[in-house]
Order: sequence, then structure tokens, then C-alpha cells
Amino acid sequence: MNIPIFPFISSPYRFFSYVFKKNSESVPIPSRSLTLIWGVILSVLLLTIPCQPQAKEIVYLDITSPDARKINIAVPWFINKEQPERLQVYGRDLADTLGNALLFHGIFSLIPVEQYGKRQDADWKALGADFVITGSYSLSAKGVQMEIRLLDVAGGDMLMGKRYNGTRNHEQSMLFKFTNAVIKEMTGQEGIASSKIAFVSDRSSFKEIYLTDILGKNARQITRHKNLVVSPRFLPGGRYLTYTSFHSGNQNLYITDLKQSRTTRPLSRRKGMNLAPAWSPDGKQMILTLSKEGNPDLFLLDRKGEILKQLTRRSGINVSPAWSPDGTQIAFVSDRSGRPQIYFMNLKSGKVQRITFQGSENAEPSWSPTGDLITYSSLTDGSYQIFTIAARPGATPKQVTSGPGHHESPTWSPDGKQILFSLRKGRSQKIYAVLKNGSNMRQLFEFPGNQTYPRWTSNQN
Repeated sequence: MNIPIFPFISSPYRFFSYVFKKNSESVPIPSRSLTLIWGVILSVLLLTIPCQPQAKEIVYLDITSPDARKINIAVPWFINKEQPERLQVYGRDLADTLGNALLFHGIFSLIPVEQYGKRQDADWKALGADFVITGSYSLSAKGVQMEIRLLDVAGGDMLMGKRYNGTRNHEQSMLFKFTNAVIKEMTGQEGIASSKIAFVSDRSSFKEIYLTDILGKNARQITRHKNLVVSPRFLPGGRYLTYTSFHSGNQNLYITDLKQSRTTRPLSRRKGMNLAPAWSPDGKQMILTLSKEGNPDLFLLDRKGEILKQLTRRSGINVSPAWSPDGTQIAFVSDRSGRPQIYFMNLKSGKVQRITFQGSENAEPSWSPTGDLITYSSLTDGSYQIFTIAARPGATPKQVTSGPGHHESPTWSPDGKQILFSLRKGRSQKIYAVLKNGSNMRQLFEFPGNQTYPRWTSNQN
């Protein structure tokens, strides 16, 4: 449950309406008195409101700008309403989760709690804070209630207030919802704190698929084939996940319902490859690599796994399709020119155009949800690095990552601002994220074993 504590006070009219509404709930006001009061209010408004209405300009932050300064924010420990004078570990944990979820978005610099004693009554201007988030909570047999506020230090205003109620199992969900609201307040676009990440891990000695939140706090194993599993792919909406498993002796494609248990079923068990589907934006069709006739080619299938159309025919190896957000074309990888390169295909006309020309090998394209960019892995100077390129012929690629190791399997965040990928150094493979401008690259999780084939799905409640 999500209820504003106070309305956002953006005009004198809304303020006075709110005051009288609250008063009228407890103390009736005589009609003559109301008339006199409103007369005074209108006189004040006539003196204070400009003759020409001024439109309020809303300026949102562009976190992908290389010159953008990070916002200094403080998230002191939450206060127990029943014992406000005593800081408790539970309040620390709530603040830490919220602070880390904000940091994940790449636009904030978190002021360490040691600088202000963890308390909410610090001199925030002296500490250089731009914004402060204060929270309180109360615990009961039914669960937890939280009240969280976003404060503007310079203006001294509360920009936003929310109240949440739920069980203890919903704590993280509540904090993520507030995180998303803060990001929207700053950037104009919903945050991605509630999104999920799928990946392949060998932590059980077999390569199986796992699912986690952005902070890696609630990772769970999805497949239990005790064999090689690769290429997880979400359907739009994030409820269903497809993947390829070798457990039957063939590279078969399966689909599983992430909200149910033991509902995995096969989608394609054709001889040879059944690999890495790209799902249409409406989730009704997929483009899959099949090698049932020997050569790996792209096929259009419906959601039940029935073939609708063959898209490529023996013009080299054709793999890794990525559907454009508008559904009109795909990017894919083919070695028809001698080495793996990325191509576009218009799905209506079937016309194919080569897109990448730099780098000896270019593979694993992923189309940004905003539709303007494609990210991919390119073999450059002996190592794979992440690049982006505008989604049009003749565009110049831009290198996003650098440094040692192989940067592989890139995938976009739901807001199109970050790129997730697997970094291979020696025998170790871990999941990293980076802003699309190349800044704020960091390892996301400290899970045991190796992690590969990351995939990001949309926000989930």
C-alpha cells in the first residue's frame, strides 16, 4: 500500500484547500466565518500572485551526461516511532538498503553516516548534502509501517512523502518503490530498483539459471537440470523466462513461469540448436536460431513454438537476434562476410544491412529499450570490449568499457541508461554494470562461483 503523507504543495490554492479540508474533518466552520476567511485569502492571493501566470519549468537530470555531477544525498538510520531516542539495527538495515538502491542508479553520492552520527537532525548544509531522506517505522504483529520523506536541503522543503504498510517480507519492496519514486522526481523517469536480473551460475557445480534483485539480496535458483543451461531470455513483462538446456542430450528450448513452481515446459525440441530467442515487444512471437537442417538460421515462431517463417537461408552462421522496440526489425550476428558482424533485417521486406565494420569480431547485440542504440561485444586488440552504436546504417561505434579481461553478453537496463555484462578474467567470470557513457563501472554481486549470460528484465512489483 502506498499513500502520500502530505500532498505536494505547489500552489497557495492547494495549500489552503488542504488546510480547510483537514480542519473540516474535525472542527465545523460556520458559513459566515468561511466567507470572511476566504475573502482575506483571496485578498492575499491577489497581492502575491503575479499578474501573468508563470509556467513552472521542470528540469530533470541527465545521468548519462559525462559532465553530470553526482547528487550528494544522506540516508540516516530510520527511527522507531515507539523509541525515537534509540537508534536500532533494524533502522540501520532499512537505511542501508534504501541508500544502496539509490547508489545503484549512478546519480547519487551517499554521505557516510559516520560523518553525522547516523542521526536525522544533522546540519545538512554544512555536510554539503543536496537532499536528505528521513524514515520512521513501527512494528506490529501484522508487519511493518514505514513513513519516508525526501527533503530538499537548500529550499528546506519536503519534496515527497510516502507511507507503506506490509509484512516483514515486503520491506525491500517498499524501499525499492520509494527509490523508484525518488529517481522519477530527479530524472523524470521511473527508477529500476524493482527490476530483476537472471544469470547462469556454476555455484552448484552445474550451470543453472538464477534470479536476483539488483542488490543480490534475494537470489534464487530457477533451473535444476544438473546439466549445462545457457541463454536465459525474459518475455516482455518479466513473468516468463526461456532458456536452452542440454540435459536431454540436445540443445532444447524451455519456458518457465517465474511466479509458479514446476511449470517448466519445452518450446522447441528440434534436432540441433534451439537457441537464444528474441521475443517480440508484444510477447506473441519469437525469433530463434535453429539448425534442424544443418546450418544455424533464424526462424520466426509463435509463442507455442510453431514455425511461422524462415528468415535466413544458409548465408553463414546466423545467431543472436535482438528485436527492435518498435517491432519492425532485428539486429543479429552473421559470419556471411567471413567474420562475425552485426546486421539489421527489416522484418517486412527481409532486407539485410551490415552495421558493424570496426573490430575483428562483433557479437551479442542487445537493443536499447529507448530504440536509439545497440550494445554489443567487440574483439578489439585481443580482448572483448562493450561498444554501443546508433541504430542506423553508417553510424560510428563508441567504446564503453576498457581494461583487462573479456567483456561479454551485454544487456540493457529497463530504462536504457545502464549496461549489464559478464567480465571474464582468467577462470573467473562476474557480473558488472556500467552507465552507457562508460562511467560508474562496478561489480554487482559477490556470489560464489562464476556468473555468465546476464539478462535484465523490466520493473516488477
